[in-house]
Amino acid sequence: MQSGTIVNLHIARVKGTPSDPVSDATALSGKGLEGDRSCNENNMRQVLVMDKETLDEFGLAPGQIKENITTTGLDLSQVEPGQVFFVGDVTLEAVGECEPCGKMDAIRQGLREEINHRRGQLAVVLNGGGIKVGDTIRIEP
Repeated sequence: MQSGTIVNLHIARVKGTPSDPVSDATALSGKGLEGDRSCNENNMRQVLVMDKETLDEFGLAPGQIKENITTTGLDLSQVEPGQVFFVGDVTLEAVGECEPCGKMDAIRQGLREEINHRRGQLAVVLNGGGIKVGDTIRIEP
């Protein structure tokens, strides 16, 4: 079991605009984070979890690549689909890595290729509840 800490939370309310940093968020079972544009029961990309260590390596700020949950202390490169993130009573199931899109090159030319296979893990919300900055997050098979 790996565990880490949530250091930032972001809600992407409107497509094409910067994500809003928040101190807490509500995960809705089967939908995503309340108020986020990806909050939809038909969406398999409900929540993006990214580690701060990788952001730092690429000179990126939390929220810049549109992740919802930024962690420290977790090696997300080891996460496999089907593994579960636990944050208090909230459970998120990993569904796969987030493929970098052309928006990465809008941040910095070449970033899309550089960050390939390292843009974080997409997840769906299995069990909703409150999440806040400072919460412990752990991964289990």
